[in-house]
Amino acid sequence: MESLNQQALEQLFLSARTHNGWQDKSVSEEILKQLYDLIKFAPTSANASPARFLFLTSKESKEKLKPFLMEGNIEKTMQAPVTVIIGYDMNFYEHLSFLFPHTDAKAWFEGNEALIEETAFRNSSLQGGYLIMAARALGLDCGAMSGFDKEKVAQTFFPEGNIKINFLCNLGYGDPEKLYPRSPRLSFEQTCQIL
Repeated sequence: MESLNQQALEQLFLSARTHNGWQDKSVSEEILKQLYDLIKFAPTSANASPARFLFLTSKESKEKLKPFLMEGNIEKTMQAPVTVIIGYDMNFYEHLSFLFPHTDAKAWFEGNEALIEETAFRNSSLQGGYLIMAARALGLDCGAMSGFDKEKVAQTFFPEGNIKINFLCNLGYGDPEKLYPRSPRLSFEQTCQIL
């Protein structure tokens, strides 16, 4: 494989920003399907793929979410064309005979709640990160966030009880006029070692 060109690096990392304001421009269902078709190929432990993505695009679905958002997240979420609830399925291991067929990986997890939780949370976090990168690759802007009542979101949107909530991510076409100045980042020397 070759390195991506500078334009791609800018779009994915260097010029990409967390957006809080949105242009009045919709995101098609086709793009959301294309987005998932990229995410699904990114790696997870034992190909477990525990993340579950709920794309809120209608005013009605956003109104159901609104009471569970912290004050500072309401306006930007209600304005965003799409809000994705990134959850994780605590029964993900039931799909391992299909997703990881060369061994009995389901047996690794059955009855081990701590391992189920750890694996589902870690890998859904990875998949949420892949969602952000795939969205940027498709020309969308993102605004990932905490700051909501995850238990009430789970009860409202996944009442069957096996889906827990990781985080939310607004998607659309960001309004550059509403960006905050870019915050500093830690240096390589502050965060990394080479042994």
